[in-house]
Amino acid sequence: MEQTELQEIVLGLLREVGEDPAREGLSETPARVARSLRFLTSGYGEDPDSLLRGALFSSDVDEMVVLKNVEFYSLCEHHLLPFYGQCHIAYIPDGQIVGLSKLGRVVDAFSRRLQVQERLTAEIAEAVREAVRPKGVGVVMEAHHLCMMMRGVEKQTSRAVTSNMLGRFRQDARTRGEFLELIRGDRA
Repeated sequence: MEQTELQEIVLGLLREVGEDPAREGLSETPARVARSLRFLTSGYGEDPDSLLRGALFSSDVDEMVVLKNVEFYSLCEHHLLPFYGQCHIAYIPDGQIVGLSKLGRVVDAFSRRLQVQERLTAEIAEAVREAVRPKGVGVVMEAHHLCMMMRGVEKQTSRAVTSNMLGRFRQDARTRGEFLELIRGDRA
């Protein structure tokens, strides 16, 4: 099998940390890590706008739509360590709704990039606003960060919570409160 540039980098990394990349347990590691990193960063090849616009449907529904507990996994751009958790998305339709599974796909498209949670939250909210054109969008993300758990401050039970509220979710405290109450019930 031909070595890719990414595999060569992993070989060098293994040598740099003092390992023998030729030993039995590591001989296939460069290829496995290359495949893994390609999957974990596959969001760069996704167009969230197209995902959402391809699943828009006319509707006279004008009440809040909430998708809770969408699991996600991402890589911290500062340490290349995973962070993972749940994303909660809400929007208030304005003449059209979007297929619910597409909201989950948008979470994957943005989380499968090198990220910080704050930007990830904002990117998801903005993508829904741009494609669906609702009266408002709310996104809340809760995540465990291995860069804080395995190294540095070593806080294993800490969880970061970020939110991004647009339109009615930002302007109307009752709308924002309803969303937050709806997602509060079964937080893990």
